[in-house]
Amino acid sequence: MNIILGIDVGGSTTKIVGFECNSAGDVLGFDSQHSKVLPEKLQVKAADQITSMYGSIGKFLSCQKIKLDDVSKIYLTGVGASFIDEDVYGIETLKVNEFQAIGFGALNVTNLDEALVVSMGTGTAFVKATKNHIEHIGGTGVGGGTILGLALLMLGKNDIDAILALAENGDIKNVDLSVRDIFGKEVKSLPSHLTAANFGKIKSTASESDIALGIINMVLETIGMLATFALKNSTIKNVVLTGTLATFPQTKDVFKSFSDFTGINFIIPEEAIFVTALGACATNP
Repeated sequence: MNIILGIDVGGSTTKIVGFECNSAGDVLGFDSQHSKVLPEKLQVKAADQITSMYGSIGKFLSCQKIKLDDVSKIYLTGVGASFIDEDVYGIETLKVNEFQAIGFGALNVTNLDEALVVSMGTGTAFVKATKNHIEHIGGTGVGGGTILGLALLMLGKNDIDAILALAENGDIKNVDLSVRDIFGKEVKSLPSHLTAANFGKIKSTASESDIALGIINMVLETIGMLATFALKNSTIKNVVLTGTLATFPQTKDVFKSFSDFTGINFIIPEEAIFVTALGACATNP
């Protein structure tokens, strides 16, 4: 077997994907005629990035029943890749610029020619991507780390599954101030359900579920608004949402609201969590 691994060593988790290549070793555009993506994609949490990376490789090989000798090349990306200074397990290891991986990965999984890619991890990065050019245009410290930090302070919880479970039963009307709350009627230029102030309506009677939903909603709406501003003077109308936050149950509804209001097409690919790891292989440095 000729296996290539793409590994995204993030701030809190490591994502890993694998390709079985053809005899020429081609891994181009995830074209099934040239390569086959292995069905197992994994993400692993650990106390530090190096432990997380090695753990992800071991778990991936075990799940796929692959021998280490079957792996011919490893592509590393993500913030944790900077801690790796030598070939991993003696296998040729190449480092890929994270923004290049984000951009090319998003274009490949969506078959788009251009897009704004919003990578929602611990923080959030904004990357303009075309087939010929990838540009990191900025970012925000608001992201998954914000949700975990605020939930710990406000709810005494910093486990994302527990936070999401709470949010399922939350009512955003008990937390956020809407346009309707301010004007008391419909406003032609603004849909009445839009948020006027996150946490602007919260009372002491708000439940933990309401607060959990309010935290998630605030982070997603902040990211959505920044993405909208990023495309203000651009011809790009597609935004690809990637990262763990893209898989949250609330994400689809929040960004559908943005799409209806702005006309921008927000896309959540099935492989959202693994886009950067997939993109590491796509760049072929």
